[in-house]
Amino acid sequence: MRTTWDFTGSRALVAGAGGIGAAVAGEFARAGAAVVVLDVDEDRLDRLDRLVGPGPVKGLSADLTSADACRVAVDNAVELLGGIDVFVHAVGVNDRRPVLDTPDEVWERITAVNLDSAFWLGRAVGGVMVAAGHGRIVYLSSVSGRLAHADHAPYAATKGGVDQLMRVMAREWAASGVTVNAVAPGYTETDLTRAYLAGAGVRASLESLVPAGRLGVPADLTGPVLFLASDAAAFVTGQVLYVDGGRTLV
Repeated sequence: MRTTWDFTGSRALVAGAGGIGAAVAGEFARAGAAVVVLDVDEDRLDRLDRLVGPGPVKGLSADLTSADACRVAVDNAVELLGGIDVFVHAVGVNDRRPVLDTPDEVWERITAVNLDSAFWLGRAVGGVMVAAGHGRIVYLSSVSGRLAHADHAPYAATKGGVDQLMRVMAREWAASGVTVNAVAPGYTETDLTRAYLAGAGVRASLESLVPAGRLGVPADLTGPVLFLASDAAAFVTGQVLYVDGGRTLV
């Protein structure tokens, strides 16, 4: 499905070359934007090149679990792009286990990848956008930030944290022409969920919770993300847009 949005001349930075990040980067490129994608996994960046094909997409290898690395990554992206008009944070990991079985290192890893990087990258990008007087930031959140899924404590906590982080950023930067929003998918078929969905009865059980009767795919997220990054959403800020087939209705 080709995009109907026009981002000709725009400069987009996408953190995360996984399923949703790759799909979003490809749509921005097809809509005319120059795109830089950050990821620690060079294999994912290589796959991104094959998925998107020749075009204005550049992959940068970056470990986003430290403040310094995030600042450097944003500086490098600004140098490559000449500025940043759009930033999408599509970084996330999960580890499904009960709270009582969650060791410290699992909590620390998930919060570092999901929430710390959201703050460090958002702060660095926000500084660029506030100085320019314009910008669009979109975080990939999750229905887990709202629903109390068992065995999801660190992941749910980080996604709830992302929702509140983006609201504060939206409040602080609105007068500078910068909007900050989040898209919250329901269960979506990506590298993050593939192994879990392959478990006996898991897919059918999850589909039974979705009024639309199916799980999401990365292409379901690209339109909402591009909308929030477009001029059509210039007066939309601080909002979480649920893209979940109705999961949060039941």
